[in-house]
Amino acid sequence: MDDDDDTVATTSPLFPQVPTNSNSAEFDWSYSMRRQMQEIIPGIFLGPYAVATKKMLSYLQENNISHIVCVRHPLEARTIKPNFPEIISYLVIDMAENTGDSIIPYLSKVKQFIDNCIQCQGCVLVHGNAGISISPTFVIGYIMETYGLSYNDAFMLVQRKRFCVNPSENLKRQLLEYEAIYLAKYQASREHTGPKRPHYEMDDDNSEFPHKVLKP
Repeated sequence: MDDDDDTVATTSPLFPQVPTNSNSAEFDWSYSMRRQMQEIIPGIFLGPYAVATKKMLSYLQENNISHIVCVRHPLEARTIKPNFPEIISYLVIDMAENTGDSIIPYLSKVKQFIDNCIQCQGCVLVHGNAGISISPTFVIGYIMETYGLSYNDAFMLVQRKRFCVNPSENLKRQLLEYEAIYLAKYQASREHTGPKRPHYEMDDDNSEFPHKVLKP
């Protein structure tokens, strides 16, 4: 493997290799970049709500964004909202991190939504308010489960592309718990049913995602 290859090794050969971006060269992070979105792996972007406001449609279209995961506190519903529901598919997650809401029930929904986007050859933006704590948590969780990575490996992969990510201790603890959950679930499915297509390929009812809002 080349020294400048930023691919992270998976925990098992049963999982796919983490894809890399064509422009995966190292770059100097600047403070202003936190207000932009970054492509973490091909087709998956992470950033703040500022890149998904009404005046940013051309920017989203230039980056082929077809799907958006919008993570917000319930009290932010009037200010952080889907701005282009006619042309972009949204998954909205209302949760309050500081009240102890668990992210684990939402992780499979986010994974299914992102997988659907990738299968349709689209690109997805995952954003919260600032794109620093809770929205990166969902991207980290997606990469963990999809590519069989540990929390630490997935976190480092995301942080290399968006240096400002910093999940809270509560979110970090939940992802560490989820690491054991998804590995056990994956192993159980192989032992009892043998290799099958992933669940998101089996559910025809979810082939098209309307604007969804998930609440606790």
